[in-house]
Amino acid sequence: MMTTKTLCQWKCFSVEQSQHTLPDGREINFTTVKHPGAVIIVPIDEGGDLVMINQYRPAIKKWILEFPAGTLETNEDILGCAQRELAEECQLEARHWHNLGELYPVPGFCDEVQYLFLATQLKPCQAQCDEDEVIEVMKVSPTEFLAKVAQNEIKDAKTLAAFLKLHAKGLLVPN
Repeated sequence: MMTTKTLCQWKCFSVEQSQHTLPDGREINFTTVKHPGAVIIVPIDEGGDLVMINQYRPAIKKWILEFPAGTLETNEDILGCAQRELAEECQLEARHWHNLGELYPVPGFCDEVQYLFLATQLKPCQAQCDEDEVIEVMKVSPTEFLAKVAQNEIKDAKTLAAFLKLHAKGLLVPN
């Protein structure tokens, strides 16, 4: 019989400890951060610039340059979450959405799956940011993006991975 114990519950995630059978048959106790999943959006405007956000992150007490992203709400449609987050964080909506795949950001201790989307054919809209968000929207060319990576100005792992996925799929047009 497998037992699971919730060690901590906070907002949208929990920390759980459970018995787990490894592929070699050994039984272990394993602690997992349970997460509902998230979306990452790579918005590209008509000129080929990447729409990014400079966001203050209290956990690290710093501003970071990243793509808009957000956590799935209970029973929320994945694409619907991406559309909501783009509106809330960038005041934009997109006419075209392209699925870029998924990421496992920290599979060593967390079950979070991040769903990546390319958003194009952008137009302004109005939506309200979450109350704990402080965000500045900015545009960066793909060339500037790479320069910022080289200068250690872009450090956000999900942003770097999303850019790589976009490039690997041939969806990034240099400008």
